[in-house]
Amino acid sequence: MGMASAGVTARADDLRDGSKQLADSISVTGAIGPATAKYVKTSLALAAQKRAEVVILHLDTPGGLASSMREIIADVLASPVPVVGFVAPAGAHAASAGTYILYATHIAAMAPGTNLGAATPVQISAPPMPSTEKGGDSDKGKDAMTAKVTNDAVAFIRSLAELRRRNADWAEQAVREAASLSAQAALDKGVIDIIARDDADLLSRIDGREIEIAGARRRLATGDLSIETLEPGWFNRLLSVVTDPNIALILVIVGLYGLVFEFSSPGAIAPGVVGGISLVLGLYALNMLPVDYTGLALMLLGIGFLTAEAFTPTVVLGVGGLIAFLLGATMLIDTDAPEFRLSWTVIGSVAALCVGLFTLTLGYVWRMRHQPARTGAASMLGQPAEVLDWAGEEGHVLAFGERWQARAAQALAPGNRVEVTGVDGLTLVVRSRSEVTARGGGSP
Repeated sequence: MGMASAGVTARADDLRDGSKQLADSISVTGAIGPATAKYVKTSLALAAQKRAEVVILHLDTPGGLASSMREIIADVLASPVPVVGFVAPAGAHAASAGTYILYATHIAAMAPGTNLGAATPVQISAPPMPSTEKGGDSDKGKDAMTAKVTNDAVAFIRSLAELRRRNADWAEQAVREAASLSAQAALDKGVIDIIARDDADLLSRIDGREIEIAGARRRLATGDLSIETLEPGWFNRLLSVVTDPNIALILVIVGLYGLVFEFSSPGAIAPGVVGGISLVLGLYALNMLPVDYTGLALMLLGIGFLTAEAFTPTVVLGVGGLIAFLLGATMLIDTDAPEFRLSWTVIGSVAALCVGLFTLTLGYVWRMRHQPARTGAASMLGQPAEVLDWAGEEGHVLAFGERWQARAAQALAPGNRVEVTGVDGLTLVVRSRSEVTARGGGSP
């Protein structure tokens, strides 16, 4: 099972021999995103490779990304293995994107105590500014966009309902009015085909049922199937973590700062390694998410300004960088799925981290600029020396443990304490420190 190595792992729910046919079981739980779409695609491909009789697609989801939902639906419609959508266990729900997926499956089922619906597209972008005139252009534009999105969603779910011969009118109602149904009400209205308690009951109830798949009629034989659960593999688990927009944002920030530290302190190695890996993972995740590239550009610009402020203090760069970063973070993910919005807690924490690093770096640079020089000619100014020999205005002094040629404006004698006031090539310019005690002290 080469495809299962990274995508899914198989686990048999009961012992079987090679002669028995299979019903593969997969679960879509939580928000639907790129990792979910990848998991479903790989699982359906594996089921087709094993010639499974059916795939049971368990649904318990509040919805998710429209792009990922459409990928899953396309895979379900193209699957050579019948897909049975099953909203289970009791207490589960298939809302928003989950409703569309359930409509796309060959057989739709629900467990008692479950519900589905509320498939209205949700606009989660920043609230529009109120119009100064009633019925102004902004309201008209917003209404036109809302109508366009809603009509597209209605057309899509009606096409699925007509394909599977289910209640298209209620499907439209679920989109336009966010209607929801319990399991029994969904069965009564022709939205689903079966109510079942569990997988075994479901397979028993669909045994002998005819469905249409790939343009041909097919009778299901599910009465004595072994159930095999296909679970997400390590790659899907990793993908589900990194495609969380909050994790992706943190990875990008860690990556950028890791590289900044590596370039500013070559040879540290660890910041560069961690930063490089984090940045690649973060950019990979953002590539799979609906990213607003204007927001991404603003974030990167803001980080660049904050980094530049640390090395060229102007305050303007720091304030501008913080504003650009916050604006970019709020615009970064372009979706109407609440589950994939950036958390304000994460945005605030990352912004505070950027400001904190900027402040620490700025403080370090400020302190370094006000410290006395430690190397070069400037570091020798004001330092003490002792006259070794002298003639007129020139002689030699002992300074920094070495013999130096020196000159002074006054006559000196061997043993005199002097202070370095300048450096002229390899000659020290000194002056007398007669006010210093015989033990030698600091500056007067």
